[in-house]
Amino acid sequence: MEILKFKLSGKSAFFKKPEVNTYCYFTYGNIHRIALLGILGAILGYKGYSQMKDILSIKEEIDLKPAYPEFYEKLKELKIAILPLNPKGVITKKIQIFNNSTGAGSKELDKKNKIEYGVNLIVKEQWLENPKWEICILLDCEEAKKIKEAIQNHKCKFYPYLGTNDHFADIEYLGVEEAKTIEDDMYRIDSFVFRDDVDILDLEREELEDWKSQGKPMPKGIFKYEEALPYNINEITNNYKLQRFVYTGNLVELEEDRKVYHIQDKNKKEIEDKYIIFY
Repeated sequence: MEILKFKLSGKSAFFKKPEVNTYCYFTYGNIHRIALLGILGAILGYKGYSQMKDILSIKEEIDLKPAYPEFYEKLKELKIAILPLNPKGVITKKIQIFNNSTGAGSKELDKKNKIEYGVNLIVKEQWLENPKWEICILLDCEEAKKIKEAIQNHKCKFYPYLGTNDHFADIEYLGVEEAKTIEDDMYRIDSFVFRDDVDILDLEREELEDWKSQGKPMPKGIFKYEEALPYNINEITNNYKLQRFVYTGNLVELEEDRKVYHIQDKNKKEIEDKYIIFY
């Protein structure tokens, strides 16, 4: 089985959290699976949430049935691994304040004349600065192969954004290689993984030296980034359903029967081994 690798980055990104929308709009700290599927759907030309708005606008005339946006319906079975490239998975965030003077962002009611009119809206958003990730996709289905062909040939139907159209996405094709699974007692996982799937280890120096003497992958440091991120969506409301993910430099033991894949970064002067889990 083959794995597609590409780098996804940008000057900024905004993956909106739906819980708060009064004082300021907040972002998730990293790209999540649904946003990534949206980017891949844009590349292939699939419809998004605007399609669902059309369905909901006529809900009084039809029996509303479970439905997903086209991009999610077609891509939800993709096996994806997200490898943070920012140090320790932490991306700097800053609040950006700007005006929406188009009149489309806010409406006021003129009670005397009984009409609505657009007003200037001051927007406050929390943006990620210089985010970057390595994305791996297991090429085990037709949709994955379509994505490989599009990225290899630098083609897309719709321009990909990192959350909203203020944030252009840069996509750099890194290659395709054979997928190799490994089995071991402990692992260093370089991608995001379900928090419930791993037991993070704190080994003594003697244990690490013994592990190193066996030629096994060493930890990248003592750090842990953990966040609840959207993993799938509700088929009726299309609201996010969250899973808690973790990215750590420590060695881990796997709690579940998860396959670990070994890949190599051959684009650098020195070959770098990476270990990933698809989800």
